[in-house]
Amino acid sequence: MKTILSGFAALAFVFAGLAGPAVAAEDAHDAAPTHFPIKKPKELDWSFAGPFGTYDKAQLQRGLKVYKEVCAACHSLNMVSFRTLHDLGYSEAQIKAFAAEYTVQAGPDSSGDMFDRPAVAADYFPAPFPNVEAAAAANGGAAPPDFSLIAKARAVERGFPTFVFDVFTQYAEAGPDYIHALLTGYEETPPEGLDVPDGTYYNPYFIGSASLAMAQPLFDDMVTYDDGSPQTVDQYAKDVAAFLMWAAEPHMEERKKTGFRVIVFLLLFAGLVYLTKRKIWSRIEH
Repeated sequence: MKTILSGFAALAFVFAGLAGPAVAAEDAHDAAPTHFPIKKPKELDWSFAGPFGTYDKAQLQRGLKVYKEVCAACHSLNMVSFRTLHDLGYSEAQIKAFAAEYTVQAGPDSSGDMFDRPAVAADYFPAPFPNVEAAAAANGGAAPPDFSLIAKARAVERGFPTFVFDVFTQYAEAGPDYIHALLTGYEETPPEGLDVPDGTYYNPYFIGSASLAMAQPLFDDMVTYDDGSPQTVDQYAKDVAAFLMWAAEPHMEERKKTGFRVIVFLLLFAGLVYLTKRKIWSRIEH
């Protein structure tokens, strides 16, 4: 027994020795981080989470409003057409009126010239800049990314063993979690000793570095909600993150329904195969 206790004591010293450098590394990480993001996003409760999750249409409509009034000034939505807004609960007349608020380039006309016209439901959201070079020139040399697939293209790796559990929980909301964390992380105070370059803004949730060129885009009472929802940065961030998730995966609800039907079919089919096997082999002596 004494030998066993001595062994445990030795292991404790080993782990203590390993913990010392780890704590020192953590302190150094706070002062001069080398791995990003500095903080990982929190897992939020989304209506579309899980195998039976669905989009909250009221939230998507609010998110669209936040995108239109705030994000659309810099970020395009090139792969989303106006007619798909039917999924958000808008009628055909509302979609036509919404699209008409935008101007798109069309043509050429009979003279071979391009011309501008009001957008129609079949058009896609027009980009705020004519090309990537113009977008970069207007934003300090860095072109703002297109938002069509941003909710699927940006996420923080959850690591082992978390990603194993995600297989069973069907976690697929890393993109919205990251977007929400980034949009609400601007008020964080930089750790002592961290040098934030001029023209950039500290955000511990940014996956590229400790700061980014985009200034804080959302503020309380910036966008007016008609349904009485809180007009806070946190709510704005949740709503626009949910909207961008829909933009990236508009057929998610149909996919989940189809997947559930397939699973039910496979279970029934497996049961029939088992019963058939029992029926056939029960007549054969072993």
